[in-house]
Amino acid sequence: MHEIDIHDLSDDADYAASIQQGSSSMNRSDSSKQSSSGEQEGAEIVYLKDNVAIHPTQYASERISGRLKLIKQGGSLFMTWIPYKGQSSSARLSEKDKSLYTIRAVPFSDVRSIRRHTPTLGWQYVIVVLSSGLAFPPLYFYNGGVREFLATIKQHAYLVRSAEDANVFLVNDFQDPLQRTLSSLELPRAVSVANSPSSAAAPTDGETFDRNSAYLQENARQWQKHNDPARDLSIQVLEKFSLVTRFARETTSQLFREAQGDGFIPNDRRKQDQKTNDYPRIAESNDVQKLPEDVQVPADPLEFDKLSLVWGKPRQPPLGTEEWSTFLDCEGRVTDSEAVRKRIFYGGVEQGLRKEVWRFLLGYHSYDSTYAEREYLVSVRKSEYETIKNQWKSISKEQARRFTKFRERKGLIEKDVVRTDRSISFYDEDDSPNIKCLRDILLTYSFYNFDLGYCQGMSDLLSPILYVMEDESESFWCFVALMERLGPNFNRDQNGMHSQLFALSKLVELLDSPLHNYFKQKDCLNYFFCFRWVLIQFKREFEFEKTMRLWEVLWTHYRSEHLHLYVCVAILKRYRSKIIREEMDFDTLLKFINELSGHIDLDAILRDAEALCICAGENGESCIPPGTPPSLPLDDASMYYQQDDDDVL
Repeated sequence: MHEIDIHDLSDDADYAASIQQGSSSMNRSDSSKQSSSGEQEGAEIVYLKDNVAIHPTQYASERISGRLKLIKQGGSLFMTWIPYKGQSSSARLSEKDKSLYTIRAVPFSDVRSIRRHTPTLGWQYVIVVLSSGLAFPPLYFYNGGVREFLATIKQHAYLVRSAEDANVFLVNDFQDPLQRTLSSLELPRAVSVANSPSSAAAPTDGETFDRNSAYLQENARQWQKHNDPARDLSIQVLEKFSLVTRFARETTSQLFREAQGDGFIPNDRRKQDQKTNDYPRIAESNDVQKLPEDVQVPADPLEFDKLSLVWGKPRQPPLGTEEWSTFLDCEGRVTDSEAVRKRIFYGGVEQGLRKEVWRFLLGYHSYDSTYAEREYLVSVRKSEYETIKNQWKSISKEQARRFTKFRERKGLIEKDVVRTDRSISFYDEDDSPNIKCLRDILLTYSFYNFDLGYCQGMSDLLSPILYVMEDESESFWCFVALMERLGPNFNRDQNGMHSQLFALSKLVELLDSPLHNYFKQKDCLNYFFCFRWVLIQFKREFEFEKTMRLWEVLWTHYRSEHLHLYVCVAILKRYRSKIIREEMDFDTLLKFINELSGHIDLDAILRDAEALCICAGENGESCIPPGTPPSLPLDDASMYYQQDDDDVL
């Protein structure tokens, strides 16, 4: 087995210079450690930093500032972050909401690694990853102090730099030699949190595995480590669902009572090829598990079934070519865009018409464009696409040898496209030109949006677009338009997913408070079990055709640009009785949600989601932080293309 060379921080001048700063922090705290009323007896504050912030949304002005502490007690090191009370902020968050972000008494024995970010522009921040695989929101150091923070940890805990990424630091509890030894034996798995190309493939695909088999698989992968390019964090964080932020978890004194309580990997998971057979037995059979008769399911405060019948309109036949022509004037302009979006919202679009209509829904064409203007745009965009594509196609082998990021992204894309929608005839052949086209578009996008690059899940979003468009250039520009809305889902700091899962928790609290209270009781307020739904827009939950129908409904933005969140609420409410009656905890709930794949009635859920959206009204919109994806207004989407020349200047 290939042995990983771990470097100690003592050989790093950056950190060696900060040791003295860490000592100063300790000395400053000595005088106040005993008198602090906020700490327990015997606790010593070894590091304290004010103005450390968490960003609930993508806007820096809406940050929540607080105080970060490292506390030594009983031979163990703990970390806390408490938001300031009464701070002025433009964020629409109450004090109660802000408290959801509080980090209380996290022992470093529960911490796996710390990722440091030092952007050229902006503020430094760190991401603390737990042994369970979950992570806290990024902590932004507005007044500096990251070096001192890490140097102080090194003085009181076992901290080593990852050999594979200089910005990742592996952490083990200093006072637990046995745990340190065992953790050292599992360093390949620890490093995989930030660098392994496939350590989270199972959660991504809805598959599960136990901790021991994951470790054995990871050991095997180390034999071919040099063939698997390391990822930068923009790829790592979202390709591995293990780093999702549990920003909405209610932090209490019991939060870290059991290390296993935070884990999202259950020990009895089944492979995905067993799901279809296992699900009916779980969902329908009373012989497998006797439900406790004394478990009372709280009544649905909205009387959900009646609500959907009153406000959720039935689905209609899809929009066809003949009807579509009635929405166009003689020059090809859409005369009533709202009527078109409403019609598609209730019925979708016929397959043969999707290529034309999707270009409007995604913003590739504006509704007031003419036939001639659209034809001209297509030709211009085709030329622009070829120019961008040639940027990577012209890279020689010698250049590629010196272009690490290109090799990394190219390798990851090539691995993903060959396993994307292979059950569809459009992609089923090993030498399919459509798979090659999928690869080329994603590689070109990684050059078009070099900051974001490529993250696992993007191939899932592109695949239906290419299937419908059957044109490389048009597929690319439609994908660009879609990523303008969903790109924040893949940001390295997870703010996009961050804000959506938070909004989902507030919507459930608004629309079904008993269910929300149940999740709170079971310590499930992070709503991580809905992560896959939100990230790739239910792509894995429905058949290919139904996914396309759902997407075109979501793209209309007819009832709300955040209808996908109401779809999440609708699914949870449909299964609320089963969830509560069977007393599902986090692991069981995640397993159950994954096994719903292929068993959700799309038409019924869309009707439910519409009813919930109408019922929530303005209160529902107020639950969603500003800038929550997809945040690009539909009518302004086409403006994105008109600004390219100015953006280059």
